[in-house]
Amino acid sequence: MPKILIRKAKKEYVKELDKEVTISKPRYYFVEDPAKDYHTSEGIVTKKDLKKKDGSLVKTNTGKEFFVFSASFTDRYRKIKRLPQIIPLKDIGHIIAETGVGKQSRAVDAGTGSGALACFLGHLVKEVTSYEIRKEHADIARENVKNLGLKNVKIKNKDIYRDIDEREIDILVLDLPEPWNAIRSAEKALKVGGFLVSYSPTIPQVMDFANTISSNPKFIVLKTIEVIERNWDVYGRKVRPNSSGIGHSGFLTFVRKIS
Repeated sequence: MPKILIRKAKKEYVKELDKEVTISKPRYYFVEDPAKDYHTSEGIVTKKDLKKKDGSLVKTNTGKEFFVFSASFTDRYRKIKRLPQIIPLKDIGHIIAETGVGKQSRAVDAGTGSGALACFLGHLVKEVTSYEIRKEHADIARENVKNLGLKNVKIKNKDIYRDIDEREIDILVLDLPEPWNAIRSAEKALKVGGFLVSYSPTIPQVMDFANTISSNPKFIVLKTIEVIERNWDVYGRKVRPNSSGIGHSGFLTFVRKIS
């Protein structure tokens, strides 16, 4: 099991400046193999210390202090191999919240890429099938699925525009250049009441998808949203937005099958 090393920020009051100053910033390290000593720019954490119980305070050979604990799924998920673009967590979270998928849900996604969405859904739902037309991408996704230990995620090297093998699924997520071309496949695969979600980076894609599916009597468009994440720095009474927040990533269009 991988381990996490975290150090809290450390501040000290400087009398000459009449204020607190940060003397060490927070740090985060992901330890893939805790059976070996872990080397950092701030010294070495021994494998003996890495085996200590969660929440233990350990020191590097240079005296730097860290808390050690077991990596969570999200910690491990953040280390998957990534292709140029994946659906970020802020959007994945909204997909999960809006559709209410859970441990009995069956999910399909298309445009697997590195398998980021398929893996996160696999952590929550009963089973996931992911469609990807590019073999090299499908191979990377399978490697990520294996590394995360997910037994309920299947990657198919097939074209979802042609057909979906699964039937009576609860949710279908499309991360495709032309999602409107998958509507016929979605109609066959989704159960009545199931959700269809399209993730697109540009408004013309949203327009073409929403306008096409609106003419299909078996579906109703619920809404299109954009999720903006804005981080803030809070130091005592000094509060300001952080310039490293995530702005636009993509538009989410939520659709439900009604008959």
